[in-house]
Amino acid sequence: MAIHKREWIWQFDVSPDAVWRVFADTARFNETAGLPKQEIVETPQPDGSVLHEGRARQGPIKLAWREAPVNWVANQWFEHCRYFTKGPIKSLCASFRVVPEGAGSTGIYTAEMESASWLGELALRTATFPMIGRKFTHMAAMARRHLNGESETQFGYTPPKPDARTVARVAQIVVAIEATPYGHGHAARLAERVLYGQEVDLVKIRPLALAQEWQIDRQEAIELCLEATRAGLLNLRWDLLCPRCRVAKAVVGGLDALPTGAHCGTCNIDYEREFSQNVELSFEPAPGNRTIVQGEYCLFGPMSEPHIVVHITVPAGARRHVEARLAPGPYRLRTLEAGPETDIDYAGGAFPVVELTDGDIAPGPDAPDGTIALVNDTPHERTFVIEERAWVADALTADQVTSIQAFRDLFSDQVLRPGDEIAVQRIALMFTDLRGSTALYEEVGDAAAYRLVRDHFGLLTGIVRRHRGAVVKTIGDAVMASFHLPEDALAAALAIQHEVAAFNEGEGEGHIVIKVGLHTGPCIAVTLNDRLDYFGTMVNLAARLQGESVGGDIVLSPAFAEDVGVAERLRDVATSRETANLKGFDAPVPYFRIDGTDAAVRRA
Repeated sequence: MAIHKREWIWQFDVSPDAVWRVFADTARFNETAGLPKQEIVETPQPDGSVLHEGRARQGPIKLAWREAPVNWVANQWFEHCRYFTKGPIKSLCASFRVVPEGAGSTGIYTAEMESASWLGELALRTATFPMIGRKFTHMAAMARRHLNGESETQFGYTPPKPDARTVARVAQIVVAIEATPYGHGHAARLAERVLYGQEVDLVKIRPLALAQEWQIDRQEAIELCLEATRAGLLNLRWDLLCPRCRVAKAVVGGLDALPTGAHCGTCNIDYEREFSQNVELSFEPAPGNRTIVQGEYCLFGPMSEPHIVVHITVPAGARRHVEARLAPGPYRLRTLEAGPETDIDYAGGAFPVVELTDGDIAPGPDAPDGTIALVNDTPHERTFVIEERAWVADALTADQVTSIQAFRDLFSDQVLRPGDEIAVQRIALMFTDLRGSTALYEEVGDAAAYRLVRDHFGLLTGIVRRHRGAVVKTIGDAVMASFHLPEDALAAALAIQHEVAAFNEGEGEGHIVIKVGLHTGPCIAVTLNDRLDYFGTMVNLAARLQGESVGGDIVLSPAFAEDVGVAERLRDVATSRETANLKGFDAPVPYFRIDGTDAAVRRA
């Protein structure tokens, strides 16, 4: 039967990039358009590809189809086809292209359909396209309002209507959250999203993405979601992300249930967990507050994988050229199908031809300027992928969240199962200790000394929390704290030495002096004494460096001092380089010492 085609053209007053971010969010577009969620079945094929088959029900009509990979060039166009085996439609292809137009841009949406029966043909000729046209025109108008800053929702949205009991219960939860230090005045806004937000925003709540969207502090967003979980508004989950498509293929409710690896059916690969890379903490509504229907609104979609800038299928033995200009930066060349990968650093200008052979994908000679050239010199159809190498910017990885005080305070039961060990790629550790604590007890007596030590723990814990760190444990008078970023650990150490002076002024008798050591590097995360802890050479060195502190100063390892964020802060600060023979280390260990009480250091 004949293919029916319609095209809609819309004008916008903003850049193509802004329009792209809205219309390439195909999952949100499909939900708003009233399309049903899909069940996807992924079946590996002999040629190394994966067959993606979808099933759904549209009213009384059962639908089944083969899902072809979406083709796209980021910020320019996408095209998507489905080939039906059940239902009134034989095929459906949709595409969107955005081009600059004066100071704004023009969006062109195209739909092509072929019927599978006379009933489908009649619908296409009389009703389908007028109905689609009305819906899409309304959505485009709402998108225009959103892009102009007149609406928070991208396409307009009819929210659900929760019952009065649910609304009342959630209102009580909001009050409970704001009664803690972790609500930060955002609990009502989070509750409103849970009750009335689109499912695409709720199926996986990422605190860092929430912080960016709401323009609030990242730490506040993290603490808000953690407290909302404790209060019963949300549930937390640990996602084991595929390193290729960056989608969670294993989801558990506790660290003790975290598998050592998973299989991604979409990419057809097995992969392992990496605490600092692909173990992510995310959230979802607690079932009593909002039920999220299982399934996908869109399997492949440009904004579902925003790190991918080119995603194009090329037939066996064929070559394809597309117009595109990529920003300079680090990229990875690969295919959607399991296979080789190659990293390149693109400096700008002509982009190299991407050449795929059996067992290799590599950059070739330069393609014509403004062109991406893809060469498939294999006997199989392959989907080429050019992606940015930076990891998911808004993923709250396990190494980050376990170094947040609120997580350790609220979820101390979130630990690894006994005997489990996970490599942590990089963490910053701070060890502190009181200088002369034995003499302090003799000087002021046990009761007064105990009070001083207890209060000093409270002081240090507060400082660590303010600087996005977490106290891992106390050992006698010593404190071990972890930080995701070395620069935060340095800022905390400086604050400690500065605030100890004020602390001592407020004490009637007895003064304390703090010794501090800082180091950064890889280690092992384990559970010890029912607490998430860290072990390894890096941890031992951090503890030994604290032993080299004389009090009032800060001792840094070379690795810590050379961190970009730390080096920038210490550029104009006087440091002394020293070495010492440390227990457990064969060779003398170099380190740096700075005066933590120097006003110049605090200003740096």
